[in-house]
Amino acid sequence: MKNVTVIGSGTMGRGIAFSCARAGFTTMVQDINDATLDNCQSYIVHQFNRSVEKSELSREEADQAINRLTYTTSIEEAAKDADLVIEAVLEIMDLKIEIFKQLDKIVKPSALLATNTSTMSPTEIAAQTSRPDRCIALHFFNPVPKMKLIEVICGLETSEETINLCFEFGRELGKECVRINEFPGFAVSRMNCLIGNEAMNMVMEGVGTVEDIDKAIKLGLNHPMGPLELADLVGLDTRLRNMEYLYQTLGEKYRPCPILVKYVKAGRLGKKNGKGFYNYS
Repeated sequence: MKNVTVIGSGTMGRGIAFSCARAGFTTMVQDINDATLDNCQSYIVHQFNRSVEKSELSREEADQAINRLTYTTSIEEAAKDADLVIEAVLEIMDLKIEIFKQLDKIVKPSALLATNTSTMSPTEIAAQTSRPDRCIALHFFNPVPKMKLIEVICGLETSEETINLCFEFGRELGKECVRINEFPGFAVSRMNCLIGNEAMNMVMEGVGTVEDIDKAIKLGLNHPMGPLELADLVGLDTRLRNMEYLYQTLGEKYRPCPILVKYVKAGRLGKKNGKGFYNYS
């Protein structure tokens, strides 16, 4: 695989695009919003400039990677020559299915279609295409350039060839891949959502302050980041969508904490808009 297309230029999409370009892939980023694409491009250029300042890349290497990136609002232009398309839009099943239906009509027969989802069914998404054997979920973690793991989630019809190609792609990005057979929440999100939701319940119950609960988990369980800090980084609206999906598919233990619902209704979405469990202003 040489040509990678990323659909969606938000937090996950731009991180995936940066990593692909850095690894040597010709990378196209598509979004329906020009302003979001401009922000994505500025972010990626800034990240490459920081990599030069930190002596992680030479100036020549960074410039070559920047030149491997193209940005467009046209899904047809973005996907027609792709070997691999990675969809990285909001965790909304209907939206993902609609994008996969479009991509199925555009991409070449050999292309792979991947969804970057933390909870949702690649089998259900793939079933809406004519190539379920070439569809898969690749769950990247935020921030993508730093996080080493990719969960490779196999749908019911995903072929071994597709799985092997995705493992090779992960190795070229410098990531470690784990093979997960599809089940709601996969491996990491099932555990992470439970821990985060219980931390929110403890805040609501007055067990401790946000800071002390995060500190306890970091030092007591050796986690690099507290669960409430992590929820803010992911986005509380995204976390709520994940919890609602897991609640629907796995049952009562994944019922979203009321304080999470309240914060999202109040517009406290986490780090991306300045206030969640912490205040970033």
